[in-house]
Amino acid sequence: MAKKKILVTGANGQLGSAIQSIHNNYSSFDFLFAGRDQLAVDSYSSVEKIFKSFKPDFVINAAAYTAVDKAETERDAAETINVTAVGLLAAAAVKYNAQLIHISTDYVFDGNSEKPYTEEDPTEPIGFYGATKLAGEEAALFTDEQAIVIRTAWVYSAFGNNFYKTMKRLMSERSEINVVNDQVGAPTNAADLATAILDIIASGKWEPGVYHYSNSGKVSWYDFAVAIRDQIGSTCVVNAIPSSAYPTPAKRPSFSLLDTTKIIKTYKVKVPEWKESLKYVELTAKQ
Repeated sequence: MAKKKILVTGANGQLGSAIQSIHNNYSSFDFLFAGRDQLAVDSYSSVEKIFKSFKPDFVINAAAYTAVDKAETERDAAETINVTAVGLLAAAAVKYNAQLIHISTDYVFDGNSEKPYTEEDPTEPIGFYGATKLAGEEAALFTDEQAIVIRTAWVYSAFGNNFYKTMKRLMSERSEINVVNDQVGAPTNAADLATAILDIIASGKWEPGVYHYSNSGKVSWYDFAVAIRDQIGSTCVVNAIPSSAYPTPAKRPSFSLLDTTKIIKTYKVKVPEWKESLKYVELTAKQ
């Protein structure tokens, strides 16, 4: 029997790289990892060409414009990748009978909740990046009623640019750093998210709609930085500061916890505790 095919967009980003690092565990599938040079997700002809030649059964859209602060000024670029491209991929998925999994973010919420966000909670982005990601979700689900949208938060890995890698670098360069302590969430190891996505595809079950996935637990960025410092054995001093002491062009949600009950109930995916997953962050890069 022919193997089912999975197309992964944004192949060189954090999630795309994490999927590449574990895809050999899913040998019953054929994968095509498409980076920007191979697939321009915002180009109709480029999308059409790759769907026509590869004929994917599943598409994981890990391509995204994720520069939260730059999105405030580079609005066209953010909108093109986070909205227009999603619509093109969703339309191609419908046309070529492929199942689409699109990745979204906690930034679709305003961060004013006091309990973990469920998929039914009202969305209200507080920045342009979040607004484009919400519009992207809508584009996916409006164009393709069979699409799955997975919102995640605080993704880090040994790949690309992220908080974990920034902290490691700063802690090797400085004796002291400041990190905000009034934004709370749960860090998500990209390898755990990658595993959850591939497990959903491998399950043979398909329930369209919106899902939340992040590691379990609750910490501030400061707590996360301290855990990273302890793990790498740095002597760097980490100072807790309020967000007001570290202004950024885009406002961040102060509360980013996502309720993962639905995805666990529906797909029985593993949701490891964040501190446990932090221990294995470098292992994925070595696989």
